[in-house]
Amino acid sequence: MKTARELALNVLQALETGPSKSDTLLHQALDNSSCNRPDRALATTLVNGVLRYRDLLDFIISHFYHHKLAKAAPVLLNILRLGTYQLLYLDKVPDWAAVNECVKLARKYKGDRLAKLTNGVLRKITPENVQLDQWLNDKEPLEQLSLKYSHPAWLVVRWIETYGRSRTEALLACDNQSPVFGFRINRLKTSIENFFANPALSDIEREECGIGFFFFSKEFLNFEAPIRDGLLSVQNPTQALACLLLNPSSGSTVIDMCAAPGGKSMFMAELMQNKGKIICVDRYEQKLLKLEKHARALGISIIETIAADARSFQPEKKPGFILLDAPCTGTGVLGRRAELRWKLNIETLTELVGLQADLLDHAAELLDTGGILVYATCSIEPEENELQIASFLERHPEFKKDTDCSLLPERFRNEAEENGSLLTLPGDLPSFDGGFCQRMKKI
Repeated sequence: MKTARELALNVLQALETGPSKSDTLLHQALDNSSCNRPDRALATTLVNGVLRYRDLLDFIISHFYHHKLAKAAPVLLNILRLGTYQLLYLDKVPDWAAVNECVKLARKYKGDRLAKLTNGVLRKITPENVQLDQWLNDKEPLEQLSLKYSHPAWLVVRWIETYGRSRTEALLACDNQSPVFGFRINRLKTSIENFFANPALSDIEREECGIGFFFFSKEFLNFEAPIRDGLLSVQNPTQALACLLLNPSSGSTVIDMCAAPGGKSMFMAELMQNKGKIICVDRYEQKLLKLEKHARALGISIIETIAADARSFQPEKKPGFILLDAPCTGTGVLGRRAELRWKLNIETLTELVGLQADLLDHAAELLDTGGILVYATCSIEPEENELQIASFLERHPEFKKDTDCSLLPERFRNEAEENGSLLTLPGDLPSFDGGFCQRMKKI
């Protein structure tokens, strides 16, 4: 049977060589294991921790590894990262256990010689021996920030230029925190009062977020039953803002152009009181099957799924509402998808900006005159957000920014009333993901 540490190592190795997401790989590994809850929790903590602090861990290891770390075998490097993370960040894991288990992994995957090397390196890494402040003082200020918060330097430079140093540092710190869970109560099946009247749920610690039917909690296991029963969905409230900005009327037709995994479609169906039609378009049929299953669990019957490329999809009739939640860099959700920070680059950003423009142009063609288009991303990059919208409006004079934000909670309405858009930054609003949305009307 594989240990929690070996499961974590296998996930980290798979991320090195493939495009899969960390949470997908982790769920697959855990589902195929016989780990108990504590071991599952440890494996999850190790994967997320190593991914968040990867550059900083490498920087620390390099002071104790007396060879070129860049030439180390990837599996050895990941074993050293796992050990270093446990030694420096996990108080509940005894040092001897962290070292011994990593030595066992090194012996299994790389043999006795590298097991001895692993033992020698990890036994030197202690909080007392890690002189991080002193080591960082030798670096330039931008490199200090990049290493301290373990983000690529090019990304740190961009954010400082866009948001200033203070907001950037808050953003970086937020990305490295363990995110809390966002939840949405299904208004088609229950009310907030009735939901928390359940004795099993009433005493669970939670935090309001200022958006009706949404809340935050660090707990998850206690909410598994209402999730299975369709009373609750996992969704960060940032994702709700685009739906509230679109404000589709009950009985109307909505096209969700890039719908999977479907959280926004479900919330819109709840807002529409399950009356009308939501056409969910996505390229991948398997994802749409999961979306349909989720809709049935929530008691939603107005969703129709179509497997197609959103850039060429043609509906039978032009809709009055379109939500384009476009593929993006995801820089607003690096706290949840830590591996993204190591996979992104300028070339990827440029490609995505082109794809987003194509999708926007097609959305403009599909929408009925007088209709509403909301463009949304989980990015905080101007090229994907404000600059993308400015370029779109230049190409499409038949569109204008629309400032009808009546459904937004007051804390967001004032900002959106200026130009019909919202930008949330990690660190600005506690527990909110980063993201952008813009409301536009076809005239």
